[in-house]
Amino acid sequence: MAAPEETLRRRKAGNSGPEPETPPESGRDPTGCPARLRTGTFWLTRIVLLRALAFIYFVAFLVALHQNKQLIGDRGLLPCRAYLESVRRYFQGRGGWDAVSYAPTVLWLLDWSHMNANLDALALLGLGVSSFVLVTGCANMVLMATLWVLYMSLVNVGQIWYSFGKWKSESDAVGVWHVCGGLIKIRGDRCWRDLTCMDFHYETQPVPNPMAYLLHQSPWWAHRFETLSNHFLELVVPFFIFLGRRLCILHGALQILFQVVLVISGNLSFLNWLTMVPSIACFDDAALGFLFPSGPGGLKDRVRKMQEEAARGARLTLRYGCVVRQAVHVALGILVAWLSVPVVLNLLSPTQVMNTSFNSLRIVNTYGAFGSITKERTEVILQGTASPNASAPDAVWEDYGFKCKPGDPGRRPCLISPYHYRLDWLMWFAAFQTYEHNEWIIHLAGKLLANDREALSLLAFNPFKDRAPPRWVRGEHYRYKFSRLGGRHAAAGRWWVRKRIGPYFPPLSLRDLEGYFQSRDWPLPELE
Repeated sequence: MAAPEETLRRRKAGNSGPEPETPPESGRDPTGCPARLRTGTFWLTRIVLLRALAFIYFVAFLVALHQNKQLIGDRGLLPCRAYLESVRRYFQGRGGWDAVSYAPTVLWLLDWSHMNANLDALALLGLGVSSFVLVTGCANMVLMATLWVLYMSLVNVGQIWYSFGKWKSESDAVGVWHVCGGLIKIRGDRCWRDLTCMDFHYETQPVPNPMAYLLHQSPWWAHRFETLSNHFLELVVPFFIFLGRRLCILHGALQILFQVVLVISGNLSFLNWLTMVPSIACFDDAALGFLFPSGPGGLKDRVRKMQEEAARGARLTLRYGCVVRQAVHVALGILVAWLSVPVVLNLLSPTQVMNTSFNSLRIVNTYGAFGSITKERTEVILQGTASPNASAPDAVWEDYGFKCKPGDPGRRPCLISPYHYRLDWLMWFAAFQTYEHNEWIIHLAGKLLANDREALSLLAFNPFKDRAPPRWVRGEHYRYKFSRLGGRHAAAGRWWVRKRIGPYFPPLSLRDLEGYFQSRDWPLPELE
């Protein structure tokens, strides 16, 4: 279809008939069809990108509001007040700035005697700001900086509960880092080179969902194709960014599609959702115009008018605020480039470290999501008994059930993405480590011995609900495998087949834990 100005030029050249008495309707060509947006502007793209990022922040702060008190609150599993006090003790005599720069958080400025209220205040403020940006699509540097400061304030005291959020937060923000991520995977685990990683991934990922169960049953050649597709998307497609508008849009579409597939196939928190956000910048207003209504006076119509003014040669005046913003952008670009030097050196090093931050602000990090794939799934199952003798043959041990992680073989895998159960994820890590590496799990056991309401709110099933608390709690180690589709276990309603490996930690009572808790300044749980 010819552009409107081209149509007018032909009419004048051919002198074909009188001019129409009234001009065409604003925003429409002479045939009455809505005018298409021109390529090369990003006003609507900015709105979509801001709303997408605000949605991720909203989910992240919602998770923080629901779980931070139990994890890092006054009586949490790893209290952040104790962490900040340990940081302050470590830097004693070297000034307060050393401690603040090591763990930058606004909590340094607040009253620590009400840490639960502080954590809730940060989460609620983050929810409010992110909701505003999500609904309006409007933001400025102040609002976005506020969201970043609030969330970093939680991350920097979140300890192990927030230690894996850097997997994809910044390292995938630019297309070239997809290449680095793919190279790290290939370098990190042989299964990425022999194309067998997807034989194990669906079963051994942190929190599988029902689709993961079905995809795991795929034939071997399908898993090889999946691995090859992963390499293509991470090693080849990112270079499309530099090959013109159409291939740049194709890059964005493929990367978003790739992340959608990952979202469908597993509960990987909001990490994959966050990775989609930078890909939105590959689309211009013409590509995203279909997301906005075409009515007069709407955003799409206003962008079209600005495009027409620019096409007629009208130039927007460069205001003082625009100059300041551009200067800030340049400064941030230089800062990121400077901070990326140790990251690149680490990437090139034969002893590279994955999932690591090189500065306390966590602006750039090393990538490492699934750089290595575990070949078998193990789970820690927490059990309690009311028997006075934990060693008695007739002692009845009852399982605690978590919100999402595998436990009861007959329970259907959950579907929660982009929401995130942090305790469930850490139980996955704990299963292929020992309890000495995860002292918080002993803290959790002590809270279960007291029927602690706050800790139990992180679990889905308490076998001692409305009963006296257990006298003993233990951790058992199991190996889990998906049941075979159509097999006898699946026919019996079991999604998982499990086999006991042995004890993870021995039976514990509250009396056993008194000295252990005192040595770590943990308050001994009180019986509910």
